[in-house]
Amino acid sequence: MKRLLLLFALSGSLLPAAPPTVFTHGKIVTVDKVFSITDTMVVAGERIVALGEQAKAYAAAHPEARKVDLAGQMMLPGLMDSHAHPVGAATYEFDHEVPDIADIPQLLDYIAGRAKVLPEGSLIYVRQIFITRLKEQRYPTREELDRVAPRHPVHFSTGPDSMLNSLALKLAGIGRNFKIPEGEPGKIEHDANGEPTGVMHSFSPKINARSLAKTPSAEQTLDLVKKLFTDYNSVGFTTIADRGAGKGNVEVYQKLYDTHELTVRLRLSHTFPTGALWRTTEQAIDEIINHPLRKPDPMLQIIGTKVWLDGGMLTGSAFMQQPWGVSKIYGIDDPQYRGVQQIKREDLVKMVRKVAASGLQFTAHSVGDGAVQLLLDVYDEVNRDTPVSATRPCITHCNFMTPDSIAKAAELGAVIDLQPIWFWMDGRTLLKQFGNERMSRFQPLRSIFDAKIPVGGGSDHMQKIGGLRSINPYNPWLGMWIAVDRKCRFMDEPLHPEGGITREEAIRMYTINNARVLLQEQDTGSLEAGKRADFIIIDRDVLTCPIDDLKDTRVRETWLDGKKVWGK
Repeated sequence: MKRLLLLFALSGSLLPAAPPTVFTHGKIVTVDKVFSITDTMVVAGERIVALGEQAKAYAAAHPEARKVDLAGQMMLPGLMDSHAHPVGAATYEFDHEVPDIADIPQLLDYIAGRAKVLPEGSLIYVRQIFITRLKEQRYPTREELDRVAPRHPVHFSTGPDSMLNSLALKLAGIGRNFKIPEGEPGKIEHDANGEPTGVMHSFSPKINARSLAKTPSAEQTLDLVKKLFTDYNSVGFTTIADRGAGKGNVEVYQKLYDTHELTVRLRLSHTFPTGALWRTTEQAIDEIINHPLRKPDPMLQIIGTKVWLDGGMLTGSAFMQQPWGVSKIYGIDDPQYRGVQQIKREDLVKMVRKVAASGLQFTAHSVGDGAVQLLLDVYDEVNRDTPVSATRPCITHCNFMTPDSIAKAAELGAVIDLQPIWFWMDGRTLLKQFGNERMSRFQPLRSIFDAKIPVGGGSDHMQKIGGLRSINPYNPWLGMWIAVDRKCRFMDEPLHPEGGITREEAIRMYTINNARVLLQEQDTGSLEAGKRADFIIIDRDVLTCPIDDLKDTRVRETWLDGKKVWGK
């Protein structure tokens, strides 16, 4: 009784003028340390006051409390996405709707259609249609692009890598004798005659052609981002990390914050230039260190920085410990090619040291096992004079991890921001490229969890609004299902099922683990007394439903700070 009286006294400071709300008769999955499940929860204002028997006692002592009967429905903490690019994703289709493209003929039809509506000589820019997801598992050829758009430069871009048609190569000044400027990363592929094939790995040349794509106004951008945030709420998200926030993105979020229109919490990893002189880079980091949004705020905060250490796994330029191998899929002609390292080690050390010394989290796009090892080695070096564990040094993507890297990450207190959706979308092509043994190290979640490394689920959502139509899909229930079941599209059997995790662990990936990755586990990530009232109510029991039904879970209500932001 003394404990209950103390709880009620403490919670009195949390009570607003409005009466508290008691949620009853539910299956409330707290995701606390022992993964408790209870049936009653009390919310007062922005905070959770009590759960279980204490919540029932609290309700009895507060007859004025509003009652919500969950009628057996399951409640979970609000979900979090550890990696998205909301502003670019929301505005991607402002100029025109981009169809789903599953094979080369559909891609060529789309480009031919753009050639009909755009004036000759203007740029046709196609972004983020990954070759790993095309039926043919390859880039379109330069000749194919020339055939459907002979009078337009075509830039088929897949993140850091791309394919150019003949006119685009000409307008970029790239011929058989072209050399990438000294000091810049990247690789240009050539055919047997020494002519550029059009494939560029981690090199984006300037094409001297105008783009006629329409861009949204500031107000239109705000409206589209708000629409996206509502869709995030509809699949259960209450927190989103922008893992690549430049000044423009920050300004958009600040405006929505100032007008009280944010319906998700935003944690930002701010970018800075890495290819410039150190003084320029240092000044950019100083601006981030001194930014007003570094101040702790539950809705909008800069928690760290983000750089790009290697290229893409889906595109052919991730930095690997062993060579990729000659590849028709990725257009690779060098048997010793290991991908592209974007930042020199000595520069990376200076960046990490400065960011860590300021108390900010450092993260780097590190896809291949070579990039992961390099980043961990740098964290280890910096840690000798500038302790890094308190800043939660992060590895973003982290798709291939060796046992040594897993052990080193655990030792350093590193965290991981990983995208399970890639396993489903791209596993078949990656298996064809790397073989079964090497793929045992692709997203080895079981080993990561066993090493007690906080690994959070993200999407790397880049384009389109819609949890399943987006590139990449950001529906977290699909991500959880993949993490557990280890299925790949167009494959009959799971791929290395020994790497899968339990449903409980998959839920943790998108709740408390992500809260740790994003440095907010004291306030969110689980349903516990004193934490913020971020929670969702869903249409099924995700702990006991048939495993294939997990991916089809629907959210009925999403609550943020004790207020319903989505649902009837």
